Amino acid sequence: MAFKKHILVVANVTAASDELLDTLKEIAVGRSADFTLIVPATPFGGGREAAHEAMSAACERLRVEGFEIDGSVGNPDPIVAVIEAWDPKRYDEIVVSTLPMRFSKWLHAGLPERIEKLTGAPVTHVISQPTRTMVEVEPVPAHEKSAMGPLSVLGWGGHKQPE
Repeated sequence: MAFKKHILVVANVTAASDELLDTLKEIAVGRSADFTLIVPATPFGGGREAAHEAMSAACERLRVEGFEIDGSVGNPDPIVAVIEAWDPKRYDEIVVSTLPMRFSKWLHAGLPERIEKLTGAPVTHVISQPTRTMVEVEPVPAHEKSAMGPLSVLGWGGHKQPE
């Protein structure tokens, strides 16, 4: 029986991203692996309810792709969430998925490096692009024609009206 890898995955808004999925596929290629997804219930990520929705959607997507995965919602502080879940006897490595630097509070806090130092585990950092939400756009309302055009305000000040 071949050695089975156990991977701890930490993600929030990027939990169901294509980039994370591709990285997990690369890790699992040619060997047996199971994954545990921790989604910190960060207040800027929508709190516990949003974290649970993200975790459920990501686990469902990964199961459809054939992955063995369990998930849970973690502490709002991602460092605490990892420390609470981390067990060196259980996991072989950690995958951290973040948004790009311009969007990511986790990267500004140095999360991947801090996790690696605290756990001593190999950490793979995945940068996932933010999902684009579709915004319904309405056309600009038609401009009303009037005797008072937009530049008519220039004539309002400083001039005396003829008597």
